[in-house]
Amino acid sequence: MNLNEMKRKYAYTLARVGLNVQKGQTVLVEANIAGYEFIPVFAEECYKLGAGNVVVHYLDLPTMKIHAQYRPDEEVRKVENWEAEMHQKYLDEGACYVRLESEDPALMEDISEKHSNAIFAHVDAVRNIMRKASREKHCQWLIAMIPTRRWAEYILDKTGPEAEEALWDILFKLCYINEENDVVATWEEKGKLKAERGRKVDELHLTKLHYTASNGTDLTVGLTPWSKFSFGDRKMPADYVPFRANIPSEEICTSPDKFVTEGVVYASRPLVLGGKKIENFGFRFEKGKVVEVLATEGKEMLEALIATDENACYLGEAALVEYHSPISMSGIVYFTTLIDENASCHLALGRCLGKGGPEEEQYRFNDSTIHVDFMVGTPDMKIVGTTESGEEVVIFENGDFAI
Repeated sequence: MNLNEMKRKYAYTLARVGLNVQKGQTVLVEANIAGYEFIPVFAEECYKLGAGNVVVHYLDLPTMKIHAQYRPDEEVRKVENWEAEMHQKYLDEGACYVRLESEDPALMEDISEKHSNAIFAHVDAVRNIMRKASREKHCQWLIAMIPTRRWAEYILDKTGPEAEEALWDILFKLCYINEENDVVATWEEKGKLKAERGRKVDELHLTKLHYTASNGTDLTVGLTPWSKFSFGDRKMPADYVPFRANIPSEEICTSPDKFVTEGVVYASRPLVLGGKKIENFGFRFEKGKVVEVLATEGKEMLEALIATDENACYLGEAALVEYHSPISMSGIVYFTTLIDENASCHLALGRCLGKGGPEEEQYRFNDSTIHVDFMVGTPDMKIVGTTESGEEVVIFENGDFAI
């Protein structure tokens, strides 16, 4: 296959394996304008699967950057009624949703944090409409990437078309796409392996996870009886359509107990927040809450993040990913959460993945307007779980699963 044929196979993978587009369904697309050349290919693959309509809205961050420098921040942050109603209309009619991102890590480097925060506050507010629909309507959703030259040149030691083609080749490998394979069968087998690993963890009936690493991480994350790493026990409506929310994906994950995180954790990879790169940071937790941001650069942005609302300072996700995953072994920092979070164990501040248990116990799961992942896995990370009986079980040793 040539590059264009592989791009089409990737588009099919997103539409069939990721979204699982249904006949007659509307596909609502948020696409970074930098990746515009790929969008017609993706739209066609959706239509081939029977989509009734493919509605594309382009995210034009370069123009939004100009707006932010000339308009008041409150105007940049504001989501107009028509904008919200437009997205809500399609979701109410049963649409699925895909976000196709294309990174330009240097784009916001020359504007203030205030302006950058305003841009991404607007973007995130619109995305929250889709997130709400995914929780309440159980609609399919997907986040995936489109390689571009600017992104490729930033992360690879190459320039021009060569860089972009190299990044496409890397992405195909990370997404388990090659010239010969049946991507549906490949991802079904991959899903079975992840589900089995999740069941193994769940069968231990853990009450907490203790993370330690030589970078100073010493953190205990509490779990509830309903914090499941496997999706097998989750009840879904009769009309639920199975889908895969992230491509690529290597994680098994759960929602922790909001109030039981204690200790210190340090990030192992950079975080891009509001278009700004933050490195060498960490958090100190007490009774589930971030009580101190540990950073020399980007500290104000992180402090603003955890002050977004009253629950932004609590954890909403704990994900287990082997350090020696294909993404980590590529040796590249991608400066996009979707890929970098699948290179190592990670945690997320803010909104939980889903609540479980009886209604009177659901206060133990966090709810927030934000959900921000940060990577914590290292080559020497050890994670020890404590069972309901008090037994300690090594879950991770030297960055990888030990069970």
